[in-house]
Amino acid sequence: MVSQKNFKSGFVALVGRPNVGKSTLMNYLIGQKIAIMSSTAQTTRNKIQGVYTDDDSQIIFIDTPGIHKPKHELGEFMVSSAYQTLSEVDLVCFMVSAVDPIGPGDRFILDRLQSNKVPVILVINKIDKVHPDKLPEIITSYTDVMSFKEVIPVSALLGNNMPTFLSVIKDCLPIGPKYYPEDHLTDHPEYFVVSEFIREKILQLTREEVPHSVAVKVDSMKTQADESVHVLATIIVERSSQKGIIIGKGGAMIKKIGVLARKDIENLLGSHVFLELWVKVKPKWRDDKFLLKELGYEDKDYH
Repeated sequence: MVSQKNFKSGFVALVGRPNVGKSTLMNYLIGQKIAIMSSTAQTTRNKIQGVYTDDDSQIIFIDTPGIHKPKHELGEFMVSSAYQTLSEVDLVCFMVSAVDPIGPGDRFILDRLQSNKVPVILVINKIDKVHPDKLPEIITSYTDVMSFKEVIPVSALLGNNMPTFLSVIKDCLPIGPKYYPEDHLTDHPEYFVVSEFIREKILQLTREEVPHSVAVKVDSMKTQADESVHVLATIIVERSSQKGIIIGKGGAMIKKIGVLARKDIENLLGSHVFLELWVKVKPKWRDDKFLLKELGYEDKDYH
């Protein structure tokens, strides 16, 4: 056990274009799913803090929304949330995909990072999907644009090079306190994580039919006498046609969403869960500031 004098701790931002694997990386490191994963871009809407603790360190990872050009109020919140994180952390991990060549989106983020005073590590994810001989060329395409404190190729899905990744992060962090108890995995309340699990299943099962015009609000979570948990949640969409897709023929789709989400929720809570889902249509909810605030998309809640 490392003495308190040598204990390292700090906050690390995971920044990058949408869908480069930030949530997958954090879930792997934390050892339990707290960030939702989907093949659909811009899955993460709020800064989700995941806490990694071992004998000699505590690393608080902040999985930011993917930086993109915003098209509505929700998009504006997502991008400003990601930018704000950059000035609040001890270290930034700029994450890119080995599969995709450097593009305007990456250069846009790099330009922002160069004006930031926080050290930046380049994390090249999805190395399991490219030939090792291609790595030097991929690395150079980024280091020609900006110099990084370290460059670490990883596979967040398979766990390749994760010990090195953690070791490099620890070297960059200051001596500090244990901010959270050892069994603490995230700073978000359970109802937030529950709503994210439900939204993940919707994204996975409906794909392009219901992209990002869906939100989930947990209306109540009550523990019953038998210690089971009753969860009531509302799925919000923008159009009646989307409501029809989520409910499905004879209610088949919403039942499937519920069954899959309930498994994740039960794993999180360690209790039997009864999940009740409702679907409501609220046109243009992503541009409704009042509703966005009600749904939790508010800067002050995620500092």
